[in-house]
Amino acid sequence: MIRIAVDAMGGDYAPREIVHGAVLAAREYGLAILLVGPPEQVDSELKRHDTRGLDIQLVPASEVVGMDENPSRAVLKKKDSSIVVATRQIHEGKADAVVAAGSTGAAAVSAQITLGRIANVDRAPIACVMPTINPERLAILVDVGANKDCDAKQLFQFALMGSVLYEGIFNIKNPRVGLLNVGTEESKGTSLVQEAYRLLKDNTRINFIGFVEGRDFPLGKCDVTVTDGFTGNCVLKASEGIARMLLIMLKQEMLSSVRTQVAGKLGKPAFENVKRRVDHNEFGGALLLGVKGVYVIAHGGSKHTAIKNAIRVAKDMVKADIVKKIEKTLSLVAETESVKN
Repeated sequence: MIRIAVDAMGGDYAPREIVHGAVLAAREYGLAILLVGPPEQVDSELKRHDTRGLDIQLVPASEVVGMDENPSRAVLKKKDSSIVVATRQIHEGKADAVVAAGSTGAAAVSAQITLGRIANVDRAPIACVMPTINPERLAILVDVGANKDCDAKQLFQFALMGSVLYEGIFNIKNPRVGLLNVGTEESKGTSLVQEAYRLLKDNTRINFIGFVEGRDFPLGKCDVTVTDGFTGNCVLKASEGIARMLLIMLKQEMLSSVRTQVAGKLGKPAFENVKRRVDHNEFGGALLLGVKGVYVIAHGGSKHTAIKNAIRVAKDMVKADIVKKIEKTLSLVAETESVKN
């Protein structure tokens, strides 16, 4: 049975919504759940649910890392915080994956300090699943916030990891990888993306399709979009805002007159389907790549549905053996480069 450690105290709605989502996941996916946090608080929330027949354990942790704390200092100082203790479960072999919805920075720092990075990985990026016009073929954006400053080699590594992740999760061979730029022409962009372009173009392990623009992945033109964490986070937040704006505008128009209200009732199923396709809660969480363990970081505002789906993502990552596949791919590329030099 796959075992998932869940930081019960992370996020805006902890521990109630976190525990609720964990119970739903344990029941629906047949997983063992380790809920990490102050036992009394977590147990109090567990008693709200029917947990008969479920494998849910409490792992005590006396401290919590707040969203406003410096991630590095908090992780190093609060050794018994829920995020650190949850991460330790992988290191000690008690869990196969971690799901956390608190501070993204604290999660990333905790993972890299406690678990360490995979060999040949310079930086651990965060990959996020994104909707496209094709409901059967989603996209991945990497990095969405872990590394604000990157060099070309690191972007190259992000592309490799993103490609392995996409193939492992969606079972699609040779996913199309694009490098985010201000235009698709080879002559455009900064010296950084120009150098990364050359590294990607010369590597046969990636199905590199060249430069892509911000509008390309929502339109389904590539499967994996690679960029630095600063740009990626801006793209992610802008996408979330645009999706929310369009849904609000559509709802306003549907309620603007009797005629549109009637049409709105007829079109409600379609509206709900679209809403679900762009709802971040449905995607669960982002994936911290390049560390020695499966690590899923959920949105800070996650409620029980998002937590349940984040745990599903963690389960899928474990079943696909993503960590070992990334390790193998990076090792093979490093060996090839060593031979060339």
